[in-house]
Amino acid sequence: MNHMIAQQAPNELTASEAARKIRAGLLTSTDLVKACLTRIEETDGQLKAWALIDPEHALAQASQMDAIRQSGRPMGSLHGLPIGLKDIIDTAGLPTERGSPVLQGRHPTADAVVVERLQEAGAIILGKTKTTEFAFVHPADTTNPHNPDCTPGGSSSGSAAAVAAFQVPLALGTQTNGSVIRPASFCGVYGFKPTRGMISREGVLQTSVSLDQIGVFARTAEDTARLVDALKGHDQRDAKSYARPRPAVLEGFQAEPPVQPLLAWFDLPFADRMTADTTAGFEELIGAMGARVERVKSPPAFAGLVETQRIIHEYEICQHLQEIFDGHWDQISDTLKPVIERGRTITKTAYDEALGTMQESDVFFTAFFKDFDAILTPSAPGEAPKLGPTTGDPIFSTLWTLAGLPCLSLPVMVGSTGLPIGVQLVGGIEEDDRLLRTARWLINILSAQAA
Repeated sequence: MNHMIAQQAPNELTASEAARKIRAGLLTSTDLVKACLTRIEETDGQLKAWALIDPEHALAQASQMDAIRQSGRPMGSLHGLPIGLKDIIDTAGLPTERGSPVLQGRHPTADAVVVERLQEAGAIILGKTKTTEFAFVHPADTTNPHNPDCTPGGSSSGSAAAVAAFQVPLALGTQTNGSVIRPASFCGVYGFKPTRGMISREGVLQTSVSLDQIGVFARTAEDTARLVDALKGHDQRDAKSYARPRPAVLEGFQAEPPVQPLLAWFDLPFADRMTADTTAGFEELIGAMGARVERVKSPPAFAGLVETQRIIHEYEICQHLQEIFDGHWDQISDTLKPVIERGRTITKTAYDEALGTMQESDVFFTAFFKDFDAILTPSAPGEAPKLGPTTGDPIFSTLWTLAGLPCLSLPVMVGSTGLPIGVQLVGGIEEDDRLLRTARWLINILSAQAA
């Protein structure tokens, strides 16, 4: 008897699955892009994840990638895969408006370095995803793919929502506080912010030279590793880019740990901001992991690091965007204005002291990861809150972003209303490969327990 087997729609494939099928000639990039465009047409009226899409340009890129494959010429690691870019990443062929009416119709003359790296890897730029205003506090109109009454998180709102809604397999975001990890948690996808300096920020809106970092979204941890490997590299124009070899992240993900990893669970000074669901979920997880998780008392300095991050972020955004803020004050949202006014009161002395504290945290964590493979922590306080004046609390990302540590959000918990809750793993500086190796180990344990 013949059984009809439902074939998975191309847009529902993970990036790695799609890449393998394209390479093997079982799927064309054109068909994959068409499936993504159809999905966007069907769902983005409510989701509002995209600031701009150029279907004609995307299909032309796809056709070119298909021709390259057929000719036997070299193919990159992301060959034929469509990707969404947060609308603060410059693209010479498409407007980059940075979530603000001030910059409506802004056409960059050059691509950001990450766009060049994507093109070199064979990726297809599908369009620009929505961001909060200047990648900061004022929300875009994007909704949560699991509940349109809730926030998708920010500032990389559209990127996380688009991946979660099967509109695109991969997307780029940025994180200055919690802008990759938190939306990944709220939307139920994998979000990965690698070590500070791994990926060039040249051609990306600068809100904080000290804190801004590029991150990625995907539907598997393997896909995040694949994407980061394509993006990484030194760039002397970026003040935080380091001139050293970078971890092979996908190779790390595929490796077996030499010994059972040991995770640390910090008794954080802001743990009371976790919802009851999150607290219960982590207690259950820690209990199930037994001796592989060690509870660690937070150093007293942790309590002050949240303020340290705020001072650096607010002082620097006021410096970097002073001309825009001064020249277009009437077009700045009422959500952002008080933050700017507060940032302008920060003294150079307070800012310099905060930078010194940030360096001390780097020293602490370098020593800490000699004993632990990763820190286990929430990605966000709980499920996505209702749509409102902000995109949720970034507190469970603040410390790790300040220290420039690699962070991965895993979509493995569900709250009482059915919305996702992310589990975050934080690794040692420039040990992104080790972090992904530990993540795969944890994913396998959780899968075995669920079976």
